[in-house]
Amino acid sequence: MVAGSVLAAEMPEAAKKNGCTACHAIDKKVVGPAWADVAKKYKGAKTFSFGGKDYPLVEGLMMKVSKGGSGNWGTVPMIANDPNGSKQPAIKELVEFVLGL
Repeated sequence: MVAGSVLAAEMPEAAKKNGCTACHAIDKKVVGPAWADVAKKYKGAKTFSFGGKDYPLVEGLMMKVSKGGSGNWGTVPMIANDPNGSKQPAIKELVEFVLGL
């Protein structure tokens, strides 16, 4: 995406279907961080630490979205969105969308 196109980005259908929009927006903080801020934070990162272990960035962020937790963006915990692992293709699509903003 080119600069300024974050505002033109539309929330993916998978985000709406999986309830992400209750806590996140693309361009502003709701309960959780703006996805554009998440993209900025991890721009150029290669890994994400989850549960005390480093993982490749996309895999680690998928685990965070799936299993939830707190500490990366303040004290409000992110709820587990896929604790049994049945939505992994949608979770991956969303993580890659966010990182691409």
